Amino acid sequence: MLDREGFRPNVGIVLLNSRNQVFWGKRLRTHSWQFPQGGIKHGESPEQAMYRELHEEVGLRPDQVQIVARTRDWLRYEVPEHFIRKDARGHYRGQKQIWYLLKLLGRDCDMNLRATNHPEFDAWRWNDYWVPLDVVIEFKRGVYQMALTELARYLPRVNHHNRYLRAGMRGHRSDDRREPEPPAPAGR
Repeated sequence: MLDREGFRPNVGIVLLNSRNQVFWGKRLRTHSWQFPQGGIKHGESPEQAMYRELHEEVGLRPDQVQIVARTRDWLRYEVPEHFIRKDARGHYRGQKQIWYLLKLLGRDCDMNLRATNHPEFDAWRWNDYWVPLDVVIEFKRGVYQMALTELARYLPRVNHHNRYLRAGMRGHRSDDRREPEPPAPAGR
């Protein structure tokens, strides 16, 4: 299902752990790492597609995550022609995506990359919030930067408790919200 401009509707998922690290999946039998993402089927809302893709690619159920935020508008990227199947060339240009920021409520062991018969990933890891920009395939880099930048303001607070200090000895901060800074553009 393509729009008039040749973009396939899609959802992207930024899944956070309790330290605001992001889930990063290694595509099956490749050395490519990316966020979970997938197409929106006819009749599906972006949110329904996000939950379906979350289960298909990561093995998580809706009760194991919390939606923190989503992008306001579609974010688009064009796929270079040499990555497009020959039968799709000429009318397929790329993807337009709604991105979701999710907080993992479950545990790492709840993830199951083999939840379906058609796995997308064969490995996964947690990364710092901005790391994916350095290693994602180049043609997706711009949309990743736009999504991460728009969603960064919604990152949950991270509590850095030291279990060896008594409560009265801890320093008190007025705001412990973690606001990561995007990396500076190359060449500066």
